[in-house]
Amino acid sequence: MKQLSSGLAGHLAGGVTTLCRCWRLARKDGTVMGFTDHDRDLVFDGITYRAATGFAASAIEDQLGLAVSNLDVDGALSSAAITETDIHAGRYDDAEVTVFLVNWADPDERVVLRRGFLGQVERGEVAFKAELRGLASRLDQVVGRVFQRTCPWELGDARCGVDLDAPEHHGAGTVAQVFDAFDFTATGLDGFATGVFSRGKLAWTSGANAGLAVEVRAHAAAGGIARISLFLPVPGPIEVGDTFTITAGCDKSFDTCRNRFGNVLNFGGFPHIPGNDFALSYPTQGSDNDGGRLS
Repeated sequence: MKQLSSGLAGHLAGGVTTLCRCWRLARKDGTVMGFTDHDRDLVFDGITYRAATGFAASAIEDQLGLAVSNLDVDGALSSAAITETDIHAGRYDDAEVTVFLVNWADPDERVVLRRGFLGQVERGEVAFKAELRGLASRLDQVVGRVFQRTCPWELGDARCGVDLDAPEHHGAGTVAQVFDAFDFTATGLDGFATGVFSRGKLAWTSGANAGLAVEVRAHAAAGGIARISLFLPVPGPIEVGDTFTITAGCDKSFDTCRNRFGNVLNFGGFPHIPGNDFALSYPTQGSDNDGGRLS
């Protein structure tokens, strides 16, 4: 049940209301933005909620129990605040959104209608639609340890312990030839063997994609030239001369942890756990799996 202030409760009971909705959007990079469906800007809690942004929200749908509740937020790509490039670059992925019901004549009279996170975003030629997922959506995510053969840690995090700033795990390159939005060659990485940066991270330091980071699908080295393939295309064009930094990747296997990184003590997986083939096997005559004791 929503707890209303005495002022807002009295306003709602008065018969004539001056209400609007406001959205507070906090991105993962720390950027905080405000929007409203009112016809003028509103300011509260130090945030300006901009009008005329082309925002419109669907009806809020609540579910019983722990089912995920959703609403959709539509907006125009012509807004100066939200651009197609930023959406495509993933800057709004999983952004935290708070929806307020506000008395625009007295913004101190307001109540939180919904908190959630941006989910799937659909883009058209001139507009976008963003799904706002309720807090219950967090219960759909895996929490805690998972027993599996591969390591669950991210390479370089506190649990892994590998220093990605070390020279053997970190490099800088310059684009030499572009094949498409996924694939290009680069110079400056001639000291690294094939595969060192596969599944690693590339951060652009110049060009149209400066400031963005993407995952590397594959890395091959030949004749002093490195060929880099990305998992996803970048929003801006890749040009010859663009510079980037790149860090090593890991396939999270026990062999890679031991042989490449010498980090067995921090390996977070269970390499000797029986797989499905073992669980579904059965005794057969003339083989090691005869039902007897395993030596």
